[in-house]
Amino acid sequence: MQNDLDSYDLAILRVLAGEGRISATDLARRIGLSKSPVQARIKRLEADGVITGYRAVLDPIRLGLAHVAFVEVRLSDTREAALQAFNRAVRLIPEVEACHMIASRFDYLLKVRTGDIQAYRRVLGEKLSALPHVASTSTYVAMEAVKDGSFDAADLAG
Repeated sequence: MQNDLDSYDLAILRVLAGEGRISATDLARRIGLSKSPVQARIKRLEADGVITGYRAVLDPIRLGLAHVAFVEVRLSDTREAALQAFNRAVRLIPEVEACHMIASRFDYLLKVRTGDIQAYRRVLGEKLSALPHVASTSTYVAMEAVKDGSFDAADLAG
């Protein structure tokens, strides 16, 4: 898909990634197009699935969720039905901020956000360990976030 994006599309994406609430008029002025073509490009980028949505970016620390742990999860069964059962169940745990299937000595890597280590311990004992087919977990506690967040506007080429 990247090859189908021209410099204006990339400019639109860079601006929207940093300022999702910018008006079409201001966006058009910023990238050097008129409003109508910018609106048409945004609609196309949405229809093509390049832009998947808009949302508020929340500060987890101000919300009392400063504790971050990364959890390696090894499953006892990695057949497709077991993977799907795990995937469905892990999506229901609000403290799991991210979950990735990994090609490694373990099967999944989870990013878990809680208020403190005690809250994390409860999530580990009551929720993560109870997920379908979990054989073992290993936890790594983050001390500092050097770069954190969704895909950054600076990550776009152009």
